[in-house]
Amino acid sequence: MNTPHRYVSGAIDLGEVKARAEARDQAAQQVATGTGPAPYLTVTPQNFENDVVRRSLEVPVVVLVGTPRSPESEQLRADLQQLAEGAGLSYIVGYVDADATPEVAQAFGVQVLPTVIALGGGRPVTQFEGGQPADALRTWLDALVTQVGPQLSGLQAAPAEEDAPEDPRLGQALAALNAGDFDVAIAVYDEILAETPGDQDIVQARDTAKLLQRLDPASRTEDPVAAADADPTDVEKQFTAADAEVVAGAPERAFDRLLALMVAVPGEKLRVRDRLVELFALFDAADPRVTGARTRMASVLF
Repeated sequence: MNTPHRYVSGAIDLGEVKARAEARDQAAQQVATGTGPAPYLTVTPQNFENDVVRRSLEVPVVVLVGTPRSPESEQLRADLQQLAEGAGLSYIVGYVDADATPEVAQAFGVQVLPTVIALGGGRPVTQFEGGQPADALRTWLDALVTQVGPQLSGLQAAPAEEDAPEDPRLGQALAALNAGDFDVAIAVYDEILAETPGDQDIVQARDTAKLLQRLDPASRTEDPVAAADADPTDVEKQFTAADAEVVAGAPERAFDRLLALMVAVPGEKLRVRDRLVELFALFDAADPRVTGARTRMASVLF
């Protein structure tokens, strides 16, 4: 095991980031040329049936019913649009202005503005009222795509006239990782994120590279797990062991370790919580190992 990206078998295959980026580039090209659906749209009486109800037979459609009079609505609108534009058409976001098109808002029967409703298969599947921070929105959307998306047929977008070009920087980042040059890889991912801040594949790839840099397996002379087991209240040793367990494809052991550390060293609860949240972000939000550990973490904290 001498190539750094192979250490992340349990989290994300960095070699797949290029393929996912190609798919998103193709989707973006289709949107730009008018040959495919848009990731974000304003819902009107004219497009409601085709672009919301029928489209939800293919992918989840997230509808925000809001008003420009509400700062909470406007923030949700901006966050949902940004997230949708980086999601590769795995879902679509529609905005209903309750002031401009009250008949559309009434069709959803909402009582509170803003309200967000997710449709799948032509009917509502879940919803929430009020504002949400961007991280919570991302988690909610990831769970929606994971749980509802596979039950739908998927978008049948028109094929692009030619393959979208691959971002050469992804190859540069992967080559840097293979050479153990984590600083270069992280800098490349940060450069891409400066242009596409909603790209969760790149966020995961960058954070995985940071974990590998922190662990630095090529320079390590001791077994971090054995060292941590011998000193169960040493926070830094437990952090390093948890990194090693994630890299080895055993994130559940890493989560168990840090949850036990929160109990053993209560004065460090918030610091350990932050590290757990960082590790959770390397995985799909709906991964049962993550959802189970999140629930246990909440019990320990509160």
